[in-house]
Parts: sequence; C-alpha cells; structure tokens
Amino acid sequence: MSTFTFATVPQIIAGPGCVARLSELTTLLGSRVLVISDDGIVKAGLVQPALASLSAGGAETSLFTGVVADPPEAIIHAAVAQAIEFGATGILGIGGGSSLDVAKLVALLCRSGEALDDIYGVGKVSGQRLPLVLVPTTAGTGSEVTPISIVTTGAYQKKGVVSPVLLPDVAVLDAELTLGLPPTVTAATGIDAMVHAIEAFTSASTNNNPVSRTLAKEALRLLGANIEIAVMTGTDLAARQAMLLGAMLAGQAFANSPVAAVHALAYPVGGRYHVPHGLSNSLVLPHVLRFNATVCGDAYAELAPCLYPHLEPAGQAERISGFIEGLAMLPVRLNLPVRLRDVGVPKDGLPLLAESAMEQTRLLVNNPRTVSLPDAVRIYEVAW
Repeated sequence: MSTFTFATVPQIIAGPGCVARLSELTTLLGSRVLVISDDGIVKAGLVQPALASLSAGGAETSLFTGVVADPPEAIIHAAVAQAIEFGATGILGIGGGSSLDVAKLVALLCRSGEALDDIYGVGKVSGQRLPLVLVPTTAGTGSEVTPISIVTTGAYQKKGVVSPVLLPDVAVLDAELTLGLPPTVTAATGIDAMVHAIEAFTSASTNNNPVSRTLAKEALRLLGANIEIAVMTGTDLAARQAMLLGAMLAGQAFANSPVAAVHALAYPVGGRYHVPHGLSNSLVLPHVLRFNATVCGDAYAELAPCLYPHLEPAGQAERISGFIEGLAMLPVRLNLPVRLRDVGVPKDGLPLLAESAMEQTRLLVNNPRTVSLPDAVRIYEVAW
C-alpha cells in the first residue's frame, strides 16, 4: 500500500433539528460570532434557528448576507471588513457552497492578515484562522468538510485556495434546513455530490487512497438510493438526511483525493454563462465519463453497483455502459437541462470554454486520462 494522508474535520454533528446544538459551540466560537449567508437563505427563514441557538448559548451575532453564487473577491473583502469591525471571535457559515467557501476565507483572512492574492493555489496559506463552524443547506458541494474555497477572479476566471487550515472545526448536518430546496436545486446539487465521489475514486492524484475510495462508494450508495426521492418528494426527511450524509462523505473523499476533468470543464460554463455549479457538472459529466472510460473502465465497473445494484451480477462491459448511460439519463429523469445549448451556451463559444478549461491545471492533473485542448473542444461539442 502506498503512503497517503487523510485529513477531515475534527467533529461532525448530524441529524434533523441538530442546528439547535449550536448553543453548545459558543465555547468554541466565542462571544461574538459573524454569521455568513446569502439573502435568499435568510428570507427562507433558515438562518433564524442558528441565530436563536447561538443567542441561547450567550453569543452576540452579526449577520453578513452579501454572498452570491460564484462569489467574487469583493464579497470576501466586504465580509472580512465586517468581521474585523464587529470584533468577531468566531465564524459561522450557513448556506450553499458559496456561503461556506466565503466563511472559510473570512475566518482565515480576518485573523491571519494575509492577502487573498497571495494564497491562491495549493498550500500557500501560512497563517491561522478564527474558530469556524459550517452548516450546509444543500446536499451537494461537501464544502463543510473540504479544505478548499473557490473564488471568482476578474470577469470569468475561478481560482481556488487549498489548505488544511480551511477545514472547519465542526460541520453540522441538519436535513430540516434542506426541506425547502426546489427540486431543480436538489437534483443539480445531488449530481454534484455524485461527481465528487466518482472523481475522487478515479483521481490520478498520488494521494488517491483507500479511505477516500471507501467513502466515495458509500457516498454513491446513499446518493443513488435517495436522490430521486429527495427531488420528487422534497419533504422526505430521511431521504434529505441521507443526501446530506452522502454529500459530506463525497466531500471528505475528494478533499483528499482531488477532482478532475468534470470540474475543470464545468467551471468555465459556470463562470462565463452563470450556470449553477452542480448543473454545470451535470451537463459535462457523461461526456467526460465516456472520454475517460478507455483508461478507467475497471473503476467504473467497480462503482456501478453502488449506484445501480441491479448491475451487481453483470459482466464488466455491461457494468461500465450501465454506469455511464445511467448517469447520462439521470438528469432527464430529474427534469434538468441536458445540453449546453439548453442553458444559453452558444456553439461559437465552445473554443473559448475549452481554452478556459485548460487553465484549470490544478484539476486536470488529477484526471485519469490526459485532456488536450482538442479533447476539451470535442467534449464540449458533444455536450452541446
């Protein structure tokens, strides 16, 4: 067995209604907690239980609601300024992946004093952060257990800050906070989590490890068994909690065995055409799987029964094709767009998307099959 490392959060609190236990965490977070979210989450009433619980624990709170999808650097700087002015002793992030990513960087920057421009990339962080607790309201990104924050820089480009310092102290998984998610958001974020598991399992990273692979398979079992229930019957609390757990396990997997070409090709779609991240992943997923199948068919055959138990007795070729085609049809069953043209991507924009994807070297290096610029163009063309 090769040498590997595996790091994750020190504590996980999970179960319907468990956001009420935030009152127990004020010893960690201190007496002045900056709560970071977005306006939609606040208007949906999802932040109020967290605020009430922190108050019951004796903490004073300040609420930052300026997070937007694919947050630009200006949002990070504004939240840091509010944290410093408030004298925050701890940070609570509650919402989708963007809110959690912002919370991670705010916890770091308002304590370490580092410049955001200096820490893009892997292992560039040198300072320490404030105490940090993350509460996801979607079952998708796994950001609550990853050492990664994604920021939009300039008009379209996305960059990542990757450091174990960004791992929170506590992740809180409360399915009651996901009950109001619209079906399309539930579907897209659920597929996003599946992508995390698949890419972690097949990653060419030297740190691809048995812990991540085990977590990835269990994540796919949970997600595959519950995504259609969660989408079609959004009030099913058991399915919602299973989706949260599956997304978190997938997050733990790819936090240590990083994702690859699906994400590399999805980022430009989101950045240039403002397509939500999970949907961007869904649009390119089957086409990247077909591209990669020539070199990692064995892995797809191993994963197939996790999503589709009926493939357990099948031969390898049937497992591989069943796995890929099942995932190609999943967005159809979940009523998601399935073509790039369906989300406003023009055909003459594909070469520029491919050029942008090739800049995602941090991700492409993990793909099991080398992706060239012509390869990227062809994948986008098939997806269009």
